[in-house]
Amino acid sequence: MGKGGHNTGIGDDHEQHLDTTTLPTQHRLPTLSEIKVKIPAHCFRPTILQSMSYVIKDIIYVAITYFFMYQIEKLFKYGFLFFPIYWCVQGTLYTSFFVLGHDCGHGSFSFYPLLNNIVGTILHTWILAPYYTWKLTHNKHHKNTNNIDKDEVFYPQRGIERQPSFKDDVLFWFPGLGWFYYLFFGYTPRTINHFNPFEPLFYNKHSVGVCLSLGTYLGMCYLMYLYASSFGFISLLVYHLIPVFIFACYMVIITMLHHTEM
Repeated sequence: MGKGGHNTGIGDDHEQHLDTTTLPTQHRLPTLSEIKVKIPAHCFRPTILQSMSYVIKDIIYVAITYFFMYQIEKLFKYGFLFFPIYWCVQGTLYTSFFVLGHDCGHGSFSFYPLLNNIVGTILHTWILAPYYTWKLTHNKHHKNTNNIDKDEVFYPQRGIERQPSFKDDVLFWFPGLGWFYYLFFGYTPRTINHFNPFEPLFYNKHSVGVCLSLGTYLGMCYLMYLYASSFGFISLLVYHLIPVFIFACYMVIITMLHHTEM
């Protein structure tokens, strides 16, 4: 008995039992196959017309956003004050480019691999993402998700493998920088360079696709050089590179939220 004569249940001779009749009944969760059966069949049949409409729409949005910012800067004395708004809008639209290229890499954009690779390469290269090499590492990630020995990124790590590093943590998780750090160095301690065509994952049967994709990337770098030569590096920075950085911030934040329990 506790103070005031109330029964605390401590030291009682009779064991306390949980009334299980009040607990909710457990139901069997549906399997992945059972869920897919319930989804209409047309949802698994992409059409070129619909897929390309998304691409064209986003390209138009990007072009309009660029045109409006260019006009605002040219017509108004303090038009440059609108650049932060432009960066956020254009960076968000660049993220839509990545999503469409991501679908190309998974083959859900269309039933035609050549079309998927062409569209994916163009969209990803514009935002400075190496399409084909990232496609390969990303597909490996999906095939081995949470496999401690085979996963490519965001995999559980043994204590002996993961030595805290301020440099690695700051560079990897700092929005924007983390995306490019990953492209060059991978997800430590497993390193991979998405710009190296001789990485074991990229070599041999994927060599042609990898080289064409990286060659297109070099072409994009040359286009940026021509733009900077004509309009100045500052113009390239504020109109394109900073929106690319905003997209990179999205990549770090979105993937972190997808793969952690935060």
